[in-house]
Amino acid sequence: MKFPAWLTAASPLFQRLQTYDRDTLFSDLIGGTVVAVMLVPQAMAYAMLAGLPPQVGLYASILPVLLYALFGSSNALAVGPVAMVSLLVASGVSELAAPGSPEYISLCLTLALMVGLIQVLMAVFRFGFIVNFISHPVLKGFTSAAAIVIAFSQLKHLFGIKIESGDRPFETILSSLSAIPEANPVTLAIGLASCALLFGARLGFSQVLTRMGASKKLAATLPRFAPLVAVAVTATLLFATGWDQKNNVAIVGEIPSGLPGLAFPALSLESLKNLFPLALVIALVGFLESYSVAKALASRKREKVSADRELFGLGLADLGAAVSGGFPVTGGFSRSVVSQSAGVTTPLGSVFTAGLVAISVLFLADLFFYIPRAVLAAIILVAVVSLINLKRPFQLWKYSRPDALAWIITFSVVLLAGIETGILAGVCSTAVLLMWDISRPFVTKVGRVDGSEHFRNVDRFKVATYPGVIAFRIDASLIFANSPFVEDYVLGLVAEDPTVNKLLLIATGINEIDATGIELLHTLHDELKSGGVDFYLSDVKGPVTDRLQEAGFDEDFLKNHIFLSADVAMKQLAPPFDHPSI
Repeated sequence: MKFPAWLTAASPLFQRLQTYDRDTLFSDLIGGTVVAVMLVPQAMAYAMLAGLPPQVGLYASILPVLLYALFGSSNALAVGPVAMVSLLVASGVSELAAPGSPEYISLCLTLALMVGLIQVLMAVFRFGFIVNFISHPVLKGFTSAAAIVIAFSQLKHLFGIKIESGDRPFETILSSLSAIPEANPVTLAIGLASCALLFGARLGFSQVLTRMGASKKLAATLPRFAPLVAVAVTATLLFATGWDQKNNVAIVGEIPSGLPGLAFPALSLESLKNLFPLALVIALVGFLESYSVAKALASRKREKVSADRELFGLGLADLGAAVSGGFPVTGGFSRSVVSQSAGVTTPLGSVFTAGLVAISVLFLADLFFYIPRAVLAAIILVAVVSLINLKRPFQLWKYSRPDALAWIITFSVVLLAGIETGILAGVCSTAVLLMWDISRPFVTKVGRVDGSEHFRNVDRFKVATYPGVIAFRIDASLIFANSPFVEDYVLGLVAEDPTVNKLLLIATGINEIDATGIELLHTLHDELKSGGVDFYLSDVKGPVTDRLQEAGFDEDFLKNHIFLSADVAMKQLAPPFDHPSI
């Protein structure tokens, strides 16, 4: 099937459909159905987490999913409501309006519009590279802390208790723990049974099916229906027993049937100003989470995703959520893995998913009435528990203490001060630790490896050094941040050994030099010369040599004090070579 060039350029979906066949269609249909079955209860649960009516999660799983399928770059990424973004929505918007109120819903629509516009503008100006500025430890520290906050936020639904949410996450956690003795026993039994079913399906059901003779694909697919089974069984139970009335078990209640009309959210300057910081955080975190998942899935099938195309697709998805009664969405890890493992090979799988969710809203809304909120809480709990990794900082500490500190700072501040503050603290701590690391580059004395032209660290190798000559290496560019440290190191070398009269800087690690670095070389040359020590360079790279010439170093220095290699330099500075010290 051939499509116009402008259409395939605008939408990767139509480009892929040009080579579409019946087998691929069948795989996408099956995979899209499995994702829809998983998405319906999850979407309702994540809407509840965001402080919104359950149907809002379903609305956010139709048009946004369709728009991403048309304009995103990933074949298998499953876009829709996710726990992390839902928590960010709840933590930010709840400060401006009461959760679930008409004003709250209106603010969430405005928030989705702002997130979408930010992501689309970032895509237009090719800001996809911004993904590189949030480090992996910061993201993982944030994820673990946010997962803990999400888990505790669901205890009120799981236990059927009322909890006063504090201004900070740790206050909500303490309130949740103190209110557990007041749990509704029937609600608790439903919640714990649902958790047991969902954990069992995730951890061991596939192996049981395999032992019973099921194929690997079937054994991997059937457990994905566990959330739907939990919802269906418990809803039927409550319908038959009337426990929602007799035992005060909270249920979803009436959900409006039919699709919402398309409408532009009401805007005000006040709401735009109040929501902008939150919108920026969600735009960045949502993109980072989605792009990481998309890239990981693409690598499995030797495919490629574009950061800017991902931003554009996600931005349009959020704009779609804003005009169709939803809230901010992004790509979810668990659903995306299910999508790929269930056989989805093109974005048409997401089109089928969106269509099936729309059918559910149109014709099955009445069946959602008796779904216990405890089951939706259990779905969220099981989804986020796997995100908590408290071993990570100990692993990081073994090989990168700055990364471990960034993880610890992010994790702690999220729990103590809130989501947005935690992310900001993590990014700032990473920048500070990075500057600290840059300001203290690795500088070491080196000597010749016996019988070779190579020079290595005197503390790691058995090497030869020569009286009156010190050779040292800097494993970093020479810039303003590390120049004072390098100057102190060099002057310390000379002060420690009064017999030194020649100093050689091996510049293999210097890829760049700025104005402060050039000034440092001028200073070292002049100060060492006045103290009777000649200063030399070797292995200077072409761009650095160009900068030295442009900076006005005299011809004598450039010609007689810069050598092609450390071997050439040492043969001239320390002849003869028959009296090294080892």
